[in-house]
Amino acid sequence: MGIDLGDLFTKESCMLRDFRNRIIAIDGYNVLHQFLAIIRQRDGTPLKDAQGRITSHLSGLLYRTATLIEEKIRPVYVFDGIPHPLKEKVVEERKRRRLQAEKEWKEALEKGDIEKARTKAQQTSRITQEILTQSKELLDALGIPYVQAPSEGESQASYMVKKGEVYGVGSQDFDCLLFGSSILIRNLTSSGRRKLPGKKAYVKVNPEMIKLKPGLKSLKLLQKQLIDIAILIGTDFNEGIKGIGPKKAYSLIKKNGNVENVLATIGNAQGLTFSEIKEIRNIFLHPQITDAYTLQWFKPDEDKVLRILCDQHQFSQERILPILKKFSRVEEMMKQKKLFDF
Repeated sequence: MGIDLGDLFTKESCMLRDFRNRIIAIDGYNVLHQFLAIIRQRDGTPLKDAQGRITSHLSGLLYRTATLIEEKIRPVYVFDGIPHPLKEKVVEERKRRRLQAEKEWKEALEKGDIEKARTKAQQTSRITQEILTQSKELLDALGIPYVQAPSEGESQASYMVKKGEVYGVGSQDFDCLLFGSSILIRNLTSSGRRKLPGKKAYVKVNPEMIKLKPGLKSLKLLQKQLIDIAILIGTDFNEGIKGIGPKKAYSLIKKNGNVENVLATIGNAQGLTFSEIKEIRNIFLHPQITDAYTLQWFKPDEDKVLRILCDQHQFSQERILPILKKFSRVEEMMKQKKLFDF
């Protein structure tokens, strides 16, 4: 779900070539959800193989990763681990909305409303263990590294930015700013064209970059205060205060200093305790992370890729082979002396 802080931060429009020779940590669950939602047939049915197994995620990983490599960008995918217990309500709510969307998708199909069916179908995506395992196997075959986070993928990716190992985090969500990533890159894996909901029209989509420190300086905020703004709006770990959006939350924190003072002023209808507030802050300021990973890129194992995509899932070999040629840039990139220049 993520927290919407878009109204507070300046977004810098970019092109993929602006990130050449950079290493980008990509929020794995975020992009898999994106692929599963978008890569579908006209009526909303996801891509499937002859056995009825979903393959939208494999198609997305192959083509989008190839595009990044072709632009001399080195991606590393970071996957979520065990969610924090406070996230349980969010997980249950997502499940409820998904089941409702599945019901409305079927109803729309019965009525012949293809446009509505596709819209509802996009809301039904879920990442199964099978999808996750298949994604990791394909990345291994493509020679692309991935990191298994102990908890939140965005916290792990942000940690890698703070260590100086990667340039920024590629994600649609703003949460990595709360985890302290200095750079967030949105639309990195979805640049191109995007269909407008309910319309037969498309808009051009380019990557956009948000820089944390200049943003905090412009807003005259501390990192802790940005987290407090998020708590007021609502995070994956707590419900927000009804009627409070980014701008109002910002105004309240600027005036009162922190969440506790705000609640003392406007009341605490949500019943947030001081211990809960402290725990949520701690999730963002001191997240669970790991150093058990290596960042290495290799040429794809062509036979393994073809076995996974063509033999197991009936992808066309004639379409896959030209895409694999784009990964030839990996050798060239790995010969560079520096990982990236700031």
